[in-house]
Amino acid sequence: MWSQVYDPFGSMYVSAAVAAIPIFVLLGAIGIFEIRAHVAAALGLLAALTVSIAVYEMPVQMAAMAAVYGAAFGLLPIGWIILNVLFLYQLAHEKGEFAVLQRSIGAISNDRRLQLLFIAFSLGAFFEGAAGFGTPVAVTAAMLIGLGFSPLSASGLSLIANTAPVAFGAL
Repeated sequence: MWSQVYDPFGSMYVSAAVAAIPIFVLLGAIGIFEIRAHVAAALGLLAALTVSIAVYEMPVQMAAMAAVYGAAFGLLPIGWIILNVLFLYQLAHEKGEFAVLQRSIGAISNDRRLQLLFIAFSLGAFFEGAAGFGTPVAVTAAMLIGLGFSPLSASGLSLIANTAPVAFGAL
């Protein structure tokens, strides 16, 4: 039985600073050293494992299982959403409904800004309330790409538009 020590240094500030090392590694790798996100995430995981094992004296097997559990907890909901979004897109595309949606939204206005507002804000808020977990960004980005937005701008704009409804999604 392992009992976690919350203050290994006898100082709350030092212990908190050491516990924050993985966050600094992750953000520093991405923001300062401009390392790709997946590599920075691996470096952050290595730092977290090192701190938990060396400083907080967590057993190696328990630390490894915590890392596996954390990866599964993070990846499975996102993977499930992506799988369902791809299925929904393929279904709508095969039935011709996606083209109907594109024509309908295109008929509202030719102005891409208004299309963006309608899709990303209105539908994004609906999807956030209905499903959450990143579904609004995935679905609205796919819709915007279908209307001719570049993939990078579609995902970025969907993320920005989803900031307002995310605060109320859990309600």
